[in-house]
Amino acid sequence: MTDPWVALEPGADPAERVRVLRRAHETFAVAGTVPQPVRSVVADSWRRSARAGVGPEGTASVELTDGDLGVYRAEHPLARVMPLIRELVGTFAADGEHLLAVCDAQGRLLWVEGHPATRRKAGRMNFVPGARWAESAVGTNAPGTAVAVDRPVQVFAAEHFIRRVQPWTCAAAPVHDPRTGRVLGAVDITGGNGLAHPHSLGFVQAVARAAESQLALLAPEQTSVDGPELSALGRDEAQLCVDGRKMRLSRRHSEILVLLARHPEGLTGDELLCALYEDESVPPVTLRAELARLRRLLGPDLLASRPYRLTLPVESDVAIVERRLEGGAVTGAVTAYTGPLLPGSQAPAVIRLRTRLADGLRTALIARRDPDLLADWAHAPWGEDDLAVWRALAAIRPTAPVRSRLAALESELTAPTAWSRPPAR
Repeated sequence: MTDPWVALEPGADPAERVRVLRRAHETFAVAGTVPQPVRSVVADSWRRSARAGVGPEGTASVELTDGDLGVYRAEHPLARVMPLIRELVGTFAADGEHLLAVCDAQGRLLWVEGHPATRRKAGRMNFVPGARWAESAVGTNAPGTAVAVDRPVQVFAAEHFIRRVQPWTCAAAPVHDPRTGRVLGAVDITGGNGLAHPHSLGFVQAVARAAESQLALLAPEQTSVDGPELSALGRDEAQLCVDGRKMRLSRRHSEILVLLARHPEGLTGDELLCALYEDESVPPVTLRAELARLRRLLGPDLLASRPYRLTLPVESDVAIVERRLEGGAVTGAVTAYTGPLLPGSQAPAVIRLRTRLADGLRTALIARRDPDLLADWAHAPWGEDDLAVWRALAAIRPTAPVRSRLAALESELTAPTAWSRPPAR
């Protein structure tokens, strides 16, 4: 497979693929080993399913019914974007005799809508609102596995762990809280083998991203009493938003705010001097003058001294990316990363933080092996010369432009520089 996240590439024989997968599934059920033709994402999911005690003859249980279901989904954050999701997917699902399903972060189905006959058929395996389709409950399936691995997933036929689900094909993508990066649930399209196409995976991922964008637009309604917010990624001069007022900070003030936001306990003058200045001969009075100007800008209620600290928690885009990475929400982290931290800063502490954040993202991207996320990074200004990312992208999406760019980068890497060439004789 060129793309390990796509279940069936165009031109493949679905019937033959089903036969291969069924044999592999039986081998795993009997011997516990996964034959080679099974995609790695599916093989890993089968192993997790078995460790969770899921049996191939199992079925989903309905955990929420009637009033409990109605109250729970009315209060769920995804309820706010269901009109958008229906608008984007509803006609596609009805015309194609598919189902639109939306689950929460625990794999519980909150909404299952679409073609009436398909809904009745799906109901016989408890693919209904209120049923728990977490991977740990019913094994490999698109919505449950998508929230388990936090990335878009396509599951085809006998790739499903439970046998009664194997006549179906589904594609799902997780939806994240745009502020915290945590997984809220997943959007899923379920139907026949016709969904086993790269387009269905790309479509459901686009729907999930549209839902996240809509949630971001609606976020101010939910958080009308937010504290100060600092934006420092992808810009040399940070922006601070306090009580609805936006302030563009100087470069030095940007560096100070980034560091103080990361150290709510505060920093001494000596610690700030070491963090901000390469030149150890810079006198403390220079820093005190910068802090005095910053206090006049912010007001005495936000910046305190002895030690220097912010009196209110300041949310920053740096912290959002870090939290998402720590929580394994790689897609959310990349979405929030709008560029290197204060790229023009030469402050030692900022350089260390900038490098650590970028390296953490790159490492996570390469490990995730998501071709879309890798492509987004590789084509961004900060990733266009990133050899490791281009190599990872070429390994799973070896298109002509990708191979060409990789060859150019590798040629640049091995070409002798002017200072390294021997002098002409």
